[in-house]
Amino acid sequence: MAQQRDGLRDGLPHGHGSRHQEKHRTDRVGWLRAAVLGANDGIVSTASLLVGVAAAEAAHGAIMLAGAAGLVAGAMSMAAGEYVSVSSQADTEQADLARERQELVDDAAAELAELTAIYVHRGLDPALAREVALQLTRHDALGAHARDELGITEALAARPVQAALTSAAMFSIGAALPLVTASLLPASRIALGVSLTSLVFLGVLGGVSARAGGARLGTAILRVTVWGALAMAATALIGSLLGVSV
Repeated sequence: MAQQRDGLRDGLPHGHGSRHQEKHRTDRVGWLRAAVLGANDGIVSTASLLVGVAAAEAAHGAIMLAGAAGLVAGAMSMAAGEYVSVSSQADTEQADLARERQELVDDAAAELAELTAIYVHRGLDPALAREVALQLTRHDALGAHARDELGITEALAARPVQAALTSAAMFSIGAALPLVTASLLPASRIALGVSLTSLVFLGVLGGVSARAGGARLGTAILRVTVWGALAMAATALIGSLLGVSV
């Protein structure tokens, strides 16, 4: 009983104070978003392209050429797009940090009051909020303001190169799946075969991303397969209406 009382003294069960570890997924947000976006876009865009060209009754070689071109162009486009967009985010973060750094130099008292007000708003009483703000300012003033005022953390910081490489690699992998499927089928069966297998690929991607991000499995699978099906149906319709033999 004495050990149990000691363990509960701080409101924690005995033996859990030092060993308790929590696994959070926020540190995966940057690369997971880029990976899921890249793989999803690779599957959907390449499958839709193959289905559309196949629906136009093109020859097998022409279908494969279109798919291969779509893979290369799409991967480069994803890399460039991610790098530019995430670089813009990084530039904004750095500009905010530079301004905050200067404000700490110009008016440290006002910045301390601002940090205190943030903690009061979050539920601390004013005296405790000021003490917390003082200690965090002494430890790392810019880090405290970046985290609590600007919402910039290490886990969520913009990483342009990581986003670009992840998106390009995952796009290529995603695009290769319907492309390989098409290579194994005769031209007359590519539209149906690629559509069905791509929906399976998208469902697997939704499940994997849900597992990695801690989301609901059914919701993640449904949203990627529905949008994928709509994209392939649209290109199949266009290919059928405008198709000519290539």
